[in-house]
Amino acid sequence: MEILWVLMALVMIGAVLGPYLLRRRGGIRQVHPSSPDAADPANYGFARQEELDIRMPGPDADLLEVLDLVQRTQDWRAASQLLAGTEVHGEQRWQRVQAFAGAASLELAQRPGGVSDAPGGQWLRVWRAENPKDAGGAAVHAEFLVQQAWRTATPGTDEFRIILEEAKEACGQAALLSPGDPIPYIVELSIARGLAYPRAEFEQLWLKILDRAPAHMGAHLAALHYWCEKWHGTREEAYSFAEAAATRAPQGSLLAALPLFAVYEHLPEVNLVRGFYESEVVTKAIEGAQFAVHTARAGDPMLAHVRHLLVFFLVRCERWGEAMHQLVHVDGHVGALPWTVSGDPAADYAVYRALAVAGYEANGGSPATLPH
Repeated sequence: MEILWVLMALVMIGAVLGPYLLRRRGGIRQVHPSSPDAADPANYGFARQEELDIRMPGPDADLLEVLDLVQRTQDWRAASQLLAGTEVHGEQRWQRVQAFAGAASLELAQRPGGVSDAPGGQWLRVWRAENPKDAGGAAVHAEFLVQQAWRTATPGTDEFRIILEEAKEACGQAALLSPGDPIPYIVELSIARGLAYPRAEFEQLWLKILDRAPAHMGAHLAALHYWCEKWHGTREEAYSFAEAAATRAPQGSLLAALPLFAVYEHLPEVNLVRGFYESEVVTKAIEGAQFAVHTARAGDPMLAHVRHLLVFFLVRCERWGEAMHQLVHVDGHVGALPWTVSGDPAADYAVYRALAVAGYEANGGSPATLPH
């Protein structure tokens, strides 16, 4: 089960958000929380490193309960009921679809099956066989195929293309079962990136999503990858896409934070000078993300994602007090960018938290002065 939690962390934000590359952390003094000059996180009510939950950015007790039940019993019905009761156009349903797909994918990797035993993830195959008209099951199956392609095949190979073509067909079936549902089309965004859709075809797909969920943060993050320079666009196109989304964001939407994700996606491989983090583009993106967080509705499933990325940038900018303010809200859960691109998300997060605490205290801060 422990490996599953790692996967879920990657799925909840990795599959939604795409396979971000691991950045080099040049330019920041690496202070480990156990070193003599690092303050005890417990003094601030923070969880110790070994207690950090890497499963997801924030809690989703219903998902964890159902996922545990499905894996123990191999009965898909609880998963179907949970998805059926989750609002179709919301971020949470999309995240739960990814989590179930990721769980099935990992089970299959751990137990590929053989002559005498069934393969892992059998509950998903039974789900599709016993209730082929279940829109939730169809969406999970499509996402499962996408994750299988990116996880088990090499982009550009025939195997990769064949799996993604099958996933594309599954997306079409899921869309027919739930015509107003944006999720089948959001799943297809990863297919569009992998199969290198022409611009016109990608734009048609994107318009279908905008018709159904114009302010869907997860969809925008998935689409952002297509426009990034390491895939099919340029830095300028990615920034333009993010800024346009932020400009038209409705009140309370986290889309105002999208430019910060575009900046993260295009970080220099090596950045040894603080000046980059004081540049206008970074400063403006941070301000947009802070505004988004301040105006977002409480309980927005994507809120923790933005806060975690803010911690990364605010620490890099040596804006210790502001970083501490974000840490108060997210500490305990670390299944989000940028930590999940690390081999040890909890350790990576703990380093940045230690830096924030050390900087905060060096400038006169203390547990008594930190608002909660």
